[in-house]
Amino acid sequence: MLITEGGVVNPALSLDEGPDVVTIDPSKPKLEHQQSTVWTRRQQAVSVRHAFKHYGSSKSPNHVLQNLNMTVGKGTIYGLLGASGCGKTTLLSCIVGRRRLNTGEIYVLGGKPGTKGSGVPGKRVGYMPQEIALYGEFSIKETMMYFGWIFGMETPEINDRLQFLLNFLDLPSQSRLVKNLSGGQQRRVSFAVALMHDPELLILDEPTVGVDPLLRQSIWNHLVQITKDGNKTVIITTHYIEEARQAHTIGLMRSGRLLAEEAPQVLLTMYNCQSLEEVFLKLSRKQGQENSAQDANLSNNISLATLQWGKKDEPVYVTEESGVVGLNFHQSKEILIQDSSNGHYDKMNGMAHGSKETTETNCDDCNSCCNLTTKGKTRALLQKNFLKMWRNVGVMLFIFALPVMQVILFCLAIGRDPTGLHLAIVNHEMNWTTKECPIVYNKCDFKNLSCRYINSLRNDTIVKDYYNSREEAVEAVKDGRAWGAIEFFKDYSKDLTARVILGTDADAETLSNSEVKEIGR
Repeated sequence: MLITEGGVVNPALSLDEGPDVVTIDPSKPKLEHQQSTVWTRRQQAVSVRHAFKHYGSSKSPNHVLQNLNMTVGKGTIYGLLGASGCGKTTLLSCIVGRRRLNTGEIYVLGGKPGTKGSGVPGKRVGYMPQEIALYGEFSIKETMMYFGWIFGMETPEINDRLQFLLNFLDLPSQSRLVKNLSGGQQRRVSFAVALMHDPELLILDEPTVGVDPLLRQSIWNHLVQITKDGNKTVIITTHYIEEARQAHTIGLMRSGRLLAEEAPQVLLTMYNCQSLEEVFLKLSRKQGQENSAQDANLSNNISLATLQWGKKDEPVYVTEESGVVGLNFHQSKEILIQDSSNGHYDKMNGMAHGSKETTETNCDDCNSCCNLTTKGKTRALLQKNFLKMWRNVGVMLFIFALPVMQVILFCLAIGRDPTGLHLAIVNHEMNWTTKECPIVYNKCDFKNLSCRYINSLRNDTIVKDYYNSREEAVEAVKDGRAWGAIEFFKDYSKDLTARVILGTDADAETLSNSEVKEIGR
């Protein structure tokens, strides 16, 4: 019989020849308590495992991240170094939750980005992207107010923080518009936005590009100070390899993989180099010479900077692919396997029971991260939309002037009242045909009602043409000399009066003769 504990053979157990007899050799070391893998990952500020990211179709993908593993401890500065196009920006975008990995896992501040309660993306992370993602129509103060309100800060708190950042980053007047600043000044404003709400994790994508050397050193001093005093974590990418010596840990990245992840001094000692550039060159050459299988192992080196030799209270962190089981040994005659949470060893049945790894995030500030003040967010969005519209002349003209012009053009071209419309009139009630209908004053007697009707037509709109017969009027309409024709019968006034008096008792002839016959074009 062979006893195994959690799938690992205990070297402290040996077998006699008897099939059911087990003895313990006290001279051999014993396994020590070990934390679960997920638990150890979640204690880090950032933990990336088996990260793969590609763009394009599955048949011909463009691999950006290839089996990348990365660990960033809390309260440290992590310098991510690599050439342009090696995948740094893509990796940072995945960490803040802006992009998703094709495969792999990411834990940020104990939770997975984008999940409920993780606070990422959100207030817990400050992100300065490589591009300038600011509103050019905003002044520096308005920019800070906007992002401060978005993150639920109060106006007095924003003003205090603004004054500090203006002095610290040597920014111009707070009333200057962002679009009128130089490229370096715009990057500093973007850096100030990332620092505004004092986040737990600060991710900076090349913040020192185009910055004065004195200001660059001041920025590094500030980053060192906040990680030391405020227990903040900083991930920074840079092209300047030597300036990354001030980071606690650096990751050298090339072609979507981490060549090494160590403290700067450890790398210099390990590869016997005088500068980090020489280390990067050696690792790049080594990567080019090895095959794809060795490349995969190269990205999973054990971080010597995280090993605490001689300290039994802290576990040894290793990756799953390294082939090393991260266990400490000590002399013991007792058999005990215990997980950090509730795993235990059943002495009666001789079986190890591991705890179920929970995925809930233990974060006291997560609720406040996810439930930001609706009032502040609404105020920020209203101010943003108003300022963008007010300070953009083209948008203002489009919103207000274009509808006015459309209405005016419509009225001038289509909506005006028609004039000069010829109307053919056949009036059998009168004995004349060529003269206009005489002016008839409104009296109590109903005579010449056809003339009253004709006189009520507007002369500027209707041109009255009189004809002797219905046939002539219809012919005029057909020839285009008139737009319409009307006809009054001989007893029109008499029959119309009878129709009013008789009402429903009027006969068909009376009804027919009291109508104005219209013939349209």
